[in-house]
Amino acid sequence: MAEEKESTSIPLSQAENGGLDPEDPAKSPPTSPNSSTRKACCFVLQSWVSKKFMTGCVVLFPVAVTFFITWWFIQFVDGFFSPLYERLGIDIFGLGFITSLLFVLFVGVFVSSWLGASVFSVGEWVIKRMPFVRHLYSASKQISAAISPDQNTTAFKEVAIIRHPRVGEYAFGFITSTVTLQRENEDEELCSVFVPTNHLYIGDIFLVNSREIIRPNLSIREGIEIIVSGGMTMPQVISPQERLKERIPLNRMM
Repeated sequence: MAEEKESTSIPLSQAENGGLDPEDPAKSPPTSPNSSTRKACCFVLQSWVSKKFMTGCVVLFPVAVTFFITWWFIQFVDGFFSPLYERLGIDIFGLGFITSLLFVLFVGVFVSSWLGASVFSVGEWVIKRMPFVRHLYSASKQISAAISPDQNTTAFKEVAIIRHPRVGEYAFGFITSTVTLQRENEDEELCSVFVPTNHLYIGDIFLVNSREIIRPNLSIREGIEIIVSGGMTMPQVISPQERLKERIPLNRMM
């Protein structure tokens, strides 16, 4: 009799669950179709919300960054002359920013004259004699000369595409100058191509044969935007200038 009682005894936890073991799938109650449908709807809603949220972040991130940098730039430039107006008792936001823009315009007009160029050359001579400042000034001057509207001898000439570092791979660069390599048989015309490796102020210089350089239909400003953005502003189609020159006579003949 004792053995029969022990075999028919049920644990208290199983008795509360109606004699069913939750860990045993054979004894667990079957799930209702309403609960599975509810879980599927929750999963679809969750994925939809997360996807739309990420889409909103992707759309608003560049807008927020643009407004933040623009606002910081306005406050930074406005801070040059706003203390002067505050001492005069004039408190108008943006007046220092407008004054700074007019000051930059005045400097551009003054430096374009003979007297301004002479004064600027003297100041540049003093800066180049400073030990640490001269390196920063030289690097920043090269970048400003590259995007300057005055295409002088120190600016980037053209956007170039060269085969680098291996066959089948190409690199963006800028033609800075040309040099003639004298050989025994014939002279070879080489182009000095600057290939940036860290935005625009650090890079490598390659001497490439002018015939092996691909000159795309891109301006200097567009080439700088491609390099600074990490290639995100790359156009979908790039045509060499030679092909464009060939198309123009054909269009005129038609």
